[in-house]
Amino acid sequence: MSSRTVIRGGLVVTASDEIHADVLIEDGRVAALAASGTPAAESFTAPRVLDATGKYVIPGGVDVHTHMEMPFGGTYASDTFETGTRAAAWGGTTTIVDFAVQSVGRPLREGLDAWHAKAEGNCAIDYGFHMIVSDVNEETLQEMDLLVEEGVTSFKQFMAYPGVFYSDDGQILRAMQRASANGGLIMMHAENGIAIDVLVEQALARGETDPRHHGEVRKVLLEAEATHRAIQLARVAGAPLYVVHVSAEEAVAELAAARDKGLHVFGETCPQYLFLSADDLAEPGFDGAKYVCSTPLRPREHQAALWRGLRTNDLQVVSTDHCPFCFTGQKELGRGDFSKIPNGLPGVENRMDLLHQAVVDGHIGRRRWIEIACATPARMFGLYPKKGTIAPGTDADIVIYDPHAEQVISAETHHMNVDYSAYEGKRVTGRVETVLSRGEPVVEDHRFVGRAGHGVYTPRSTCQYLS
Repeated sequence: MSSRTVIRGGLVVTASDEIHADVLIEDGRVAALAASGTPAAESFTAPRVLDATGKYVIPGGVDVHTHMEMPFGGTYASDTFETGTRAAAWGGTTTIVDFAVQSVGRPLREGLDAWHAKAEGNCAIDYGFHMIVSDVNEETLQEMDLLVEEGVTSFKQFMAYPGVFYSDDGQILRAMQRASANGGLIMMHAENGIAIDVLVEQALARGETDPRHHGEVRKVLLEAEATHRAIQLARVAGAPLYVVHVSAEEAVAELAAARDKGLHVFGETCPQYLFLSADDLAEPGFDGAKYVCSTPLRPREHQAALWRGLRTNDLQVVSTDHCPFCFTGQKELGRGDFSKIPNGLPGVENRMDLLHQAVVDGHIGRRRWIEIACATPARMFGLYPKKGTIAPGTDADIVIYDPHAEQVISAETHHMNVDYSAYEGKRVTGRVETVLSRGEPVVEDHRFVGRAGHGVYTPRSTCQYLS
């Protein structure tokens, strides 16, 4: 049965163009676009017509860094794939790429299968997986080849968290060499975890136990050093590198220097580093625990360098690193010892709105908003042009966005399964009105009309962004 929808009268905004156009959707894909008011547009007919007059028509957001149901420090991220993807849809995101986790001593496949089991039948929007590689050995390296062939084309390693996810330089080099051969992309959490653990131990011995010390021990220089080291290892291996959640000016400088040499090095930052700061970590009492994540929030002066990196394309992607833990009962595990506070913030629902606020504030332009939130993440991780743009043949993952509506971000009104908002009380201009996933309404006129199980697993090709 054919299902057709027409979106009329909106300003279609992609990474490359802005045009007042009508969009014809058929069988879950974009069938055609035509300038509004032209005979071609008038010829579009469908049982469902959506009026986007005065609104933007944008590609659904692509968030390539989420952690639903992530185990950490004896607890689990509070969003399931069902609640987390529903919240993502509310915020205008129509595709996530989450992280399957390899347990040390176990095959990659076992971890991947476990994440498939968590997600299958539960997601409101489409999803894919990266693979966290916790244990590099000959079997793991061979499995990387197999995973790339079946659409898991990116692998995350950690220079942080000794004893949990940590890889030493030799393990990182071997994985990078394998990725260089099989077309995979290595994603790196770049912090010197060995040195950080020393500083954590020393801080606790001095009685420095409050949440703000989490940021103070995870020093900017240890992020910059690890970023530099990851870049050099990638050069030796002849592999591209994607550095996740870049938070500091010095780390951006390392990426910029590498890119000036023509290296295939890429960087991601997150809304928390653009809109929050070490001041939040230092909130009185234990409230700073709400803002504990790694890399940590930095002093506010780092924000200018991050915005500049996004404008100059030394940073290419804004993802959320959505990894929520409730303040009550989860973040509180670290009362009296900041090192036991589960690391992570909620944000999958807020990213598109916060970045639109950045357009309003003049940090970035409209097309750059779509580029860093939709098109480039899709290209970087092998989802483009199926995802990340609006063009004939693409999936009809489309958001009708009201650029004039005002809202206040609050835990009382968000849909993430977490008891606080990192952006509580922040006023933003712009709001999602309607969300289509493969042509099907998920959010319609500010009502959730989607369902668990609509979202399907999406295999990915290799990186399409080697420039």
